Amino acid sequence: MFVEFFLELKEAGLPVSLREYLTLMEALDRDVVEHQVEGFYYLSRAALVKDERNLDRFDKVFGHVFKGLDLMPEDLSADIPEEWLRKMAELYLSEEEKAELEAMGWDKLMETLKKRLEEQEERHQGGNKWIGTAGRSPFGANGYNPEGVRIGQEQGRHGKAVKVWDKRDYKDLDDSVELGTRNIKVALRRLRKFARHGALDELDLDNTIKQTAEHGYLDLQFRPERRNAIKVLIFFDVGGSMDGHIKVCEELFSAARTEFKNMEYFYFHNCLYEGVWKDNRRRWTETTDTWDVLHSYGSDYKVIFVGDASMSPYEITVPGGAVEHMNQEPGALWLQRVTEIYENCAWLNPVPEKFWQYTPTIQMVGQIFQDRMYPLTIEGLDNAMRNLVR
Repeated sequence: MFVEFFLELKEAGLPVSLREYLTLMEALDRDVVEHQVEGFYYLSRAALVKDERNLDRFDKVFGHVFKGLDLMPEDLSADIPEEWLRKMAELYLSEEEKAELEAMGWDKLMETLKKRLEEQEERHQGGNKWIGTAGRSPFGANGYNPEGVRIGQEQGRHGKAVKVWDKRDYKDLDDSVELGTRNIKVALRRLRKFARHGALDELDLDNTIKQTAEHGYLDLQFRPERRNAIKVLIFFDVGGSMDGHIKVCEELFSAARTEFKNMEYFYFHNCLYEGVWKDNRRRWTETTDTWDVLHSYGSDYKVIFVGDASMSPYEITVPGGAVEHMNQEPGALWLQRVTEIYENCAWLNPVPEKFWQYTPTIQMVGQIFQDRMYPLTIEGLDNAMRNLVR
């Protein structure tokens, strides 16, 4: 079973090494934890999972391989046949019948469940005692009890369960989910290059000790603060189809402002043209020439475009094809100029990657950026930062 567990973790894409597996086996041999499912779960998770983003996939594999074993207190576990856990027809109870069901309390509930596991020898449906489906027992699935243990059911129905068998944690930390501000900051930290410059406002302890020892008196030495020297230029697509992605763009903007001290940003709509702006309320009166931007920020800047790249193909390929004004040069030309000036650039797309093939302009922009378009997920942002840091 342990070998199967290791192999399924590998198949699920978790970076689990043989050395880590052997460490887990050694810990089990030495009785690091008591022989309980809960203890083994936390021990194996600590030994095999190195990145919190893999916790959700780990939980899925653990639940699949060790199905039927509950994470209950003490020795409360059992091999519950999967057939027992299948959903059955709805059992309709009258309000009077529901009123007769009283909460048993946690200790009594656990004690009774343990007793049922020891006594029950066959599948059960309906009723108010045995573990099964469509009943009033405190244990099972698709039934009703004001305070029970839900077993083998995808989601709650009445919100009354006090404990859930097969519950998975950390679902929102999987690589495929949309970003939150905290997760964005973690991913952006890959884009770092520290250097010391500026005022001498930080005590250099090592050099102070050295100089003091040489001179025979206290000789304080100072140095510039160590800062992230990476310089970032971000272009945000706003309006139109991007309205549905405002939240994730705000989170990205907030995280980037925190992580990068040397960051400049501009807005555009759909595709880059001859003008960009800083304030969307004054986008028609206070614009900045794109040429000025490209000449103001050196080629050492890391350039990031954030947009869904979803528009009419004319907006990219044809002069005058812009949706809101008559552009003298096609958008594709401006995007090409960016990729030629800045060696390190990437496009972040909030549209799920599985839908990209259905929008021709997404593929067109991806080609201009030499396949450096990434989805706005934890994994996508992580890959984009790896590319930019080269």
